[in-house]
Amino acid sequence: MDGTPGSTGTPLRVGLIGYGLAGSVFHAPLIAATAGLVLDTVVTGNPERQTQARAEHPEARCVATPEELFTPDRAAELDLIVVASPNRTHVPLARAALEAGLPVVVDKPLAATAAEVEALAALAAERGLLLSAFQNRRWDNDFRTVRQLIADGALGRVHRFESRFERWRPQLKGGWRESGDPAELGGLLYDLGSHLVDQALTLFGPAVSVYAEVDVRRPGAAADDDTFIALTHAGGVRSHLWMSATAAQLGPRFRVLGGQAGYVKYGLDPQEAALREGKRPGDGTAWGVEAPSTWGRLGSGESPQTGGGEPVPTLPGDYPAYYAAVADAVRHGGPPPVTADEAAATLRVLEAARRSAAEGRTVRLD
Repeated sequence: MDGTPGSTGTPLRVGLIGYGLAGSVFHAPLIAATAGLVLDTVVTGNPERQTQARAEHPEARCVATPEELFTPDRAAELDLIVVASPNRTHVPLARAALEAGLPVVVDKPLAATAAEVEALAALAAERGLLLSAFQNRRWDNDFRTVRQLIADGALGRVHRFESRFERWRPQLKGGWRESGDPAELGGLLYDLGSHLVDQALTLFGPAVSVYAEVDVRRPGAAADDDTFIALTHAGGVRSHLWMSATAAQLGPRFRVLGGQAGYVKYGLDPQEAALREGKRPGDGTAWGVEAPSTWGRLGSGESPQTGGGEPVPTLPGDYPAYYAAVADAVRHGGPPPVTADEAAATLRVLEAARRSAAEGRTVRLD
C-alpha cells in the first residue's frame, strides 16, 4: 500500500501529547488496542513518565516537546495527533496540529469557550482535517443502556433525567485540576461537567436554559468541587446533573423518569477501573461487562432499594469504539464520532452555567 491515511492496509501513526492520567490510562491503551492505529510517538517532558511510556509502549518513540511533532519532516510521518495535556494547552496544540496538516483529537474540554472551538473548527474545515473531542463517556455501559431504553420506548416519554458523578474525596490531591487559576480550567464544572452535559445533550438535544450552583467546599480548595446544573431542553425534558468530590453518600449514577416507567442505576462503568489496573481491550477478558448484581432496574411505583422494578442487563461498555470510529473517519473522510459542533454546544452550556452561578439566575440560551 502507499502509506497514506486512506490506505486501509497501513496503520495510521498517532502522536500522543501528554502522558499523565488521560494520556497513560485512557488514550495510549485505547490507541494501541485499535486495529488500524499505531502509537508512534509519546510527548512528555517528565523523565518518570518517559520511562513509564517506554515500558508500557516500547514500540513508541518518546520526545520532550510537542514542537518536535510539528516540523515538516515529522508531521509527514504522522497521521493523527491526540492532545491529552493540561486543559490550558488544548487550543494552542490543536491549532498547531491543524496548521501542520494533521487531524486532531482533543481530550475534553476541547477549549474554554465555544468561540474557541468554532475558530478551530473553521481552521479544520479549511484544511479538510478531522477535529474531534474525546467524550469517552458516551460509550459507558450505563449510558449505552439508558440510550437503548429510550430508543426502545421502554420508559415512555422521558420528562426528567438525573445524572451524577459523585465522589468522596475530602482531602485535596493538588495539581492543575484543583487550581483556581481560570486559565487552567480546573474544577469539576469543566471536568466532570463536560461529560455530564455532553451526555444530556446527546440524549435530549439542545438546552434552552441553564441554572447552576458552583461551590468550593473543602478547606484550602481553590476550584469548584461541588456543583449542580439544571438544564431545560428544547424538547421539554429537564436534566439535573450533579458532580461532586464531597459526597459522603453517593446517589444513583442515573435516574431517568418517563411517562410509563423509570430506570435507576447505581455504580460506575468498569472500564476506567480496568484501564487503571492495566487491563486492556482485546486481552482475552470480557471488556466493559459488569456483574448482574450491579444492573439497573426498570419499573414504576416502587424504589429499586425495596425491590421495585426488574433488573435490566447493562450493555457492555465500549471505549474502543471511539478510536475505531476516529480511524474510519480519518481514512474515509466521514464525520468523527464526536464533532466540533457538539463540543461547542457543551461549552455553551458550561459557559452559561458559570455565568448562572456567578449571577445567581437562570441563563437563557439562544
